[in-house]
Amino acid sequence: MTESFDEECDYLFKAVLIGDSAVGKSNLLSRFAKNEFCLESKPTIGVEFAYRNIRVGDKLIKAQIWDTAGQERFRAITSSYYRGALGALLVYDITRKSTFESLKKWLKEVREFGSRELVVVLVGNKSDLAQYREVNLEDGRSLAQLEDLSFMETSAKENLNVEEAFLQMITRIYQLSCHKSMEAKTSDAAASSTVQTVLQGKKEILCIDEVSATKQTSHCCSY
Repeated sequence: MTESFDEECDYLFKAVLIGDSAVGKSNLLSRFAKNEFCLESKPTIGVEFAYRNIRVGDKLIKAQIWDTAGQERFRAITSSYYRGALGALLVYDITRKSTFESLKKWLKEVREFGSRELVVVLVGNKSDLAQYREVNLEDGRSLAQLEDLSFMETSAKENLNVEEAFLQMITRIYQLSCHKSMEAKTSDAAASSTVQTVLQGKKEILCIDEVSATKQTSHCCSY
């Protein structure tokens, strides 16, 4: 469910689109953010990004999606864009087997520059061109299972599964964020209980100010 862009949000999540040039990353982002598609879109130079507000449960999330260039000559600058990213759509073109074969290179980059908890969704784009398919659906599923990734085939042109792919990633990021928040609260409670127990035992506490909260709150206005 989308919300007004200007409405105050609860979280800001950064995610990146990665994959070879001309696999349709820009059109996936354009379809998701603005419900637009351009058949003759130009290659991305460096990086571009767009926002969209999404409601998950009772929380409003602002998704900041970065569209990175797939051309090799831009790879030196795009590695820095993994910084702070919580999710990634790893995109290949089902009509070009070479883009599927490049996925191992992209996964290596993701694991080198992305965080350990980065949520990755594997996307086989251009499913509207199934008559020119060079990558079988089962090949995508097998790779996703092998690498422990979510998987979906999409068509930016026909707006097929585009929303679902992004929402799957965003929802998973939110679930992980909630889990980390609960762990932090449990840790805070345990630390507080330990301090109280020691105080009740009338033992001297040294450097008590070092017992600090570990909760990290990701509000959208904290960037």
